[in-house]
This record gives sequence, C-alpha cells and structure tokens, in this order.
Amino acid sequence: MNTMLAGRLHVPSGRFRVEEVPVPVPGPGEVLIEVKAAGVCLSDVHLIDGSLKPFVPTEELTLGHEVAGVIHSLGPDLRGDWAPGTRVALQAGQSCGECANCRRRRAPCLLARTRGVDYDGGWAQFAIAREDTLAPIPDHLPFDQAAIIPDAVSTPYAAIVVTGEVRPAQAVGIWGAGGLGAHGIQLARLAGAAPVIAVDPLASARERALAFGADLALDPADPDFAASVLRATDGRGLDVAFDFAGVPAVREQAATVLCRGGAMVLAGLTPQPLTVTDGTRFSWNRNQIRGHYGSGPEHVEQLIRLAATGRLDLSPSITDHLPLAEAGEAVHRLENKIGDPIRLVLVP
Repeated sequence: MNTMLAGRLHVPSGRFRVEEVPVPVPGPGEVLIEVKAAGVCLSDVHLIDGSLKPFVPTEELTLGHEVAGVIHSLGPDLRGDWAPGTRVALQAGQSCGECANCRRRRAPCLLARTRGVDYDGGWAQFAIAREDTLAPIPDHLPFDQAAIIPDAVSTPYAAIVVTGEVRPAQAVGIWGAGGLGAHGIQLARLAGAAPVIAVDPLASARERALAFGADLALDPADPDFAASVLRATDGRGLDVAFDFAGVPAVREQAATVLCRGGAMVLAGLTPQPLTVTDGTRFSWNRNQIRGHYGSGPEHVEQLIRLAATGRLDLSPSITDHLPLAEAGEAVHRLENKIGDPIRLVLVP
C-alpha cells in the first residue's frame, strides 16, 4: 500500500478534509504505526476553527494526538527491542531535542511539540512515531481506551497529582464535566479528594459527573452556588479548584470559593485574559493560580497500569466509534455537543 487516508488540516485557511496521502516512511529512531484508534478532542476542533494555532508554524498537517495501534514496520537505528505487531499507545507529544534542557538531558523540554498540532498526528491509517514516544499496552486493554489516555486522561491526571498536588481529604472543585473534567472527577476521587464537587451548566453533564464519582454536582448559575460549596466543605471552601472548561467566567467564580491557601489550576485552554475581580481578597487568602498544560511520559505509563489492573475504568468514556472517513462528522458532533460526547473515537 503506497497511499492511505488521513484527516488533513490546511492551517492558514482552516480547511479540513479526509484525503489520500502517501504512507510515511519511518526514519532513524522511528517506527511506522498502524493506527487502530484515535480520539477526537476539543483541541482538534479549536485547531480547525483557528482559535488554537500550532506552536511550530506549519502549512498543513494530519490531526490527532490521542492514538493507539500496532507497530507495522521499523526504521533504522532503533535503540529499543521493538517488533512489528507490538501494541502501543503514543505519547501526545515529544521533546524537541534541541533546547538547552534537551541538550543537557534535563526535563522539561522548553520547546515540546504536540502530535497532531506541531507535526503529523494519528487521524490516519498509518502514523510515524519516534521510539521514545511509544508506550506498550497489554493485550487486554482495548485500543480505544488506550488511545484516549494520552491527553484526555493524562492531562487531568497530571493537573491533579502534580500541578494541583491534591492530597487525600482535600476539597476539590472540577469546573467542566466534559472530556477532561469527567476524567478529572474520576482521578480526583482516586487521589482521595473529599469532597469532589463538579460544576457544569448542563444538567446532563451534572448527571454524568455524579456517575463518574462526584460527591456533589452544582449549576454555576445557581444563586446558592457559593453557599452550597461552603456547606459541602464545612465552611472552608476548596483546597484546589480546576478549570477544565477554559472559560474566563469559570476562573472568576472558582477564585471566590477557594479556602485560605487554596489554589486554582488552569487546565482548560483559552486565549482570553485572566482576571481576578477581588485581588485584595485573593492576596489576603494567599491563594495561587497555576497554569497547566499536558502531561509527562511517566503519567501515560502510570495510567496504562491503572487501567490495565482495573483501578481505572475508561469504558464509560467512549461515547461512540466512527470510521476515519467520517472524521468531519465527529468534529461536528463534538463541536455542537450532539449526544453530549465524552470521547468520540475514529477507527481507520
């Protein structure tokens, strides 16, 4: 096979279409992956509508940063003992290999690149992967669940356990119960947070939040909102508030219900300004705002173990499967919340 289907975005115009392109050839230190499943993320929608731009300027690329499949063929000069047929998930990004930290073998990379954003991703029948971005998956872990671990699960995981530093019995608020927030609820509960309070304007999303393990699900427009948070936390407020929605109003509201010393973690992305209306109160309370983006390779590996051993059930996260040829329909459904999806998965 010399050509394959791929979901391609022309970045300057925002034109997206599934088309025939040449099958890529792995170079030194790379392997060719036969894609079995690829998640559809709101970041993909934002790339198409132009509100999110590649960090590395590019004219055209294949979308998709949540990918799982099998190794199809090997490039030269591999250091690992890889073999065709090995089941793998792909890290959602890779180090640049060129910045000061990479040259000194220090983490984090200062110019990390994201799959399907800064270089070709996995909305395709085949994809190239650098061998250091391969995460083996066991035979009993389904490809669709493995595919969404990078980003949909690992981003909230890293936000909760690393950036938010959530500890057992801390009160946690999760704004947005969509693709990131629903997993954030699961993972905050797994980390021992108590109570876990979900906040979403959609009644269906609040119901889902409770099904995913939230102790309480609140409507942000409820006039009794702040009082409800205080009642649930014995008058203290939240130790950590997570914005998984990327909405300025969320950040304003979250800042008002933090406890003294509490922190707000910004995991949802938005180009809009960040404001705190009552800056004096925020400073007096010694509150903090922490930015968050993505996750590390070790987080994906940890989550694969948690899912493989049954500690984390990702099966409810898969809303539907669509053929790769219908990637445009998947984007439309996610953008317009048709069926209120958590994760739609493309199957080449």
